[in-house]
Amino acid sequence: MKSRGFHRAFEVGVGLKGLDGVLEIVGGLLLLTISPPHLSALVRQLTQHELSGDPHDLVAGYLVSLSNGLTAGGQLFGAVYLLTHGITKLALVAALLKRRLWSYPTAIGIFGLFAAYQVYRYTFTQSWYLIVLTLLDAVVIWLTWLEYAKVKMQSDDV
Repeated sequence: MKSRGFHRAFEVGVGLKGLDGVLEIVGGLLLLTISPPHLSALVRQLTQHELSGDPHDLVAGYLVSLSNGLTAGGQLFGAVYLLTHGITKLALVAALLKRRLWSYPTAIGIFGLFAAYQVYRYTFTQSWYLIVLTLLDAVVIWLTWLEYAKVKMQSDDV
């Protein structure tokens, strides 16, 4: 029963990684297709209601500040970064859900690199969002390790 609970948690964690990958791809495509001034206007429009209720809202304020300072070079970097992350995550999620043996250590390594980069970025931004993402990544890495041990043992038995 305990193993089934870990497996279910693994599926949920990997599913969330897949959703995150899709959102990153959508964000990357939007960055490629919307000019910086239009993107800034869109962010202001989307955060207007939140900021009118709480002018000190951290997330909405951060998004407005980020979009106002966006350059064409920064926008291209962001788009490539998001697309690369998103495509990588989706490919790994698909392989993990198909129980491809190679994908478990690969996912652990790549998710670990993503988490390390988030910790590095945290030293510059002190964004609580990065800490939450890194903790979630650590849980997914741990669940992937447990699932890998189980799948590997089952493949050795065959």
